[in-house]
Amino acid sequence: MILPPPPDSLLILAGALLAEAALGYPRPLFAAIRHPVVWMGALIGGLDRRLNREDLSFRRRRRRGVLAVGLLLLACGLPALLLQAAILAGLPKPAALGLLALLAASLPAQRSLHQHVLAVAEGLEDGGLEGGRAAVAMIVGRNPETLDEAGVCRAAIESLAENFSDGVVAPAFWLGAGGLPGAVLYKAVNTADSMIGHRSPRHEAFGWAAARLDDGVNLPASRLAALWLVLAAWLSPGFDAAGAWRAVRRDAGRHRSPNAGWPEAAMAGALGLRLAGPRVYGTERVEDAWMGEGRARAGVEDLRRALLLYRRACKLQLLAVLGMAALLMG
Repeated sequence: MILPPPPDSLLILAGALLAEAALGYPRPLFAAIRHPVVWMGALIGGLDRRLNREDLSFRRRRRRGVLAVGLLLLACGLPALLLQAAILAGLPKPAALGLLALLAASLPAQRSLHQHVLAVAEGLEDGGLEGGRAAVAMIVGRNPETLDEAGVCRAAIESLAENFSDGVVAPAFWLGAGGLPGAVLYKAVNTADSMIGHRSPRHEAFGWAAARLDDGVNLPASRLAALWLVLAAWLSPGFDAAGAWRAVRRDAGRHRSPNAGWPEAAMAGALGLRLAGPRVYGTERVEDAWMGEGRARAGVEDLRRALLLYRRACKLQLLAVLGMAALLMG
């Protein structure tokens, strides 16, 4: 058996989500072997240095970028497939599923995302605007010096919403659909997009394949992430589920990203805020549509409410996975 069939893949997913939420990625383990994303990043950086030559034409650099993505997927996916097959063939089923869940727990980022965004709220509360700017600079690419307190809070909430989709829901989706190899391949694509999928002089051609593939593999997760946020708002007093649904329907497709607008619009509507809109990356001003129709003056209390909604959306996802596994088990 190469791939675990449903409901086994869903049980692996549920175990991975529970383990990651409880433990995160332990610091001693990171110190000893780093993290799978660090390994992927090292490979992507090496491919970029070797293949992305500036003296080549745009077309040749784009072809080399396609080759780089193919080599990355082969180097990451094949070992994951062989490892999973060996575990399933060599261990009793309960032990195999448990071990695969522990291995896969390194791929979603529920706990670390919460910690990084919470650090922004605590930075603002303890260190004022400069403390908030220092914390938010760890999770967003925009220039923190251009942000006032409302801008810091909006940036953190937007990062929470977008990374809920591509850092939590997407790895979970591909783990459930394709086992450990599915989640590993997703993380490889997503890491490549974050490193080389930019419209910069160096990466506009070479990173084209990574960016387009990332858009495709994140499409189902972005819609699911919006759904979990709307449902979490509906089940939680004090949040506006109807506003979240309206914002998704009206605004999600207007975002400059084909996927980020879905969770950002849902989060904005649920909180009664406006998110996204014009912002500054480095020295470049990016014009983008607003998500939501509420106020733009977000505060620390809004940031903490966003974290509460996020936690409840994560719990909803876990309950849905467990429910589907139970149905398939009969």
